[in-house]
This record gives sequence, structure tokens and C-alpha cells, in this order.
Amino acid sequence: MTEIGNRPAGEGLADGARWKNGMAVRREVLSDEHVDRSIAGTNELTADFQDFITRVAWGDVWQRPGIDRRMRSVAVISSLIAHGHHEELAMHFRAALRNGLTVDEVKEVILQSAIYSGVPAANTAFRIATEVYGPF
Repeated sequence: MTEIGNRPAGEGLADGARWKNGMAVRREVLSDEHVDRSIAGTNELTADFQDFITRVAWGDVWQRPGIDRRMRSVAVISSLIAHGHHEELAMHFRAALRNGLTVDEVKEVILQSAIYSGVPAANTAFRIATEVYGPF
């Protein structure tokens, strides 16, 4: 495949279409309630960031054909655990179920992360998962 810049060859989507598609995927993955809260909390400081994540994260990356949403959820959960971004774990644990993972599969992802990201990181992830799912 020929590359133009960092995008595959071809027309691509205009920003408006990327935003519209991104908002649809964002709502499907995170829930209308979550997205409505995020949008309601948007202010002059955060407006450009909300636009950026809607167009780029949700309008581009989450819609790429290379892996499905289940795999994307595994990648996101693993990355959040590895980098200690606990504030986003609960949201993505809920999203993982909407993307087709089971609680048992999420448990396995957390266990796997204990090996590569550390036991304390996995311990915190299990605490947050228990808050989201209840006792396993």
C-alpha cells in the first residue's frame, strides 16, 4: 500500500465526517451517558481536546480495519494498567463488555498485565474491576 504522509493512499474522510463517525463510535463504546457528561463538561480550555479525541481517537484509530473492538479494548486496558492511568480504567472496563469481552476475559487481561506491568498495577486494576463488576 502506498502511503501519503502517514495515511493510506486514497481520499480519506473530511474532518466533519471523521467527527461524526467518531462521535458515533465513541457513544457505542463508552455509552451515551458518558459521552453526554464529557460534552456537557466541555469548556473553552477543553473544547479543542474533545474535538481532537473525537476525530482522531474515535474517528480514525478506533475505526481502522486491522483489529476489532474486542482487541482494541484489550490493548487499551493493558496500556492503562501499564501506565498507571487508573482514572480511565473503570470506563474502559465497562466499554470492554460493550465491545464483547466477558468479565473472565478482562480478568485474564489483568492477570497477564501482572507479569509485564507489575503486581501492584494488576492489584489496583483488580480493585477497580471489582468496583465496576462486583466480586468476581
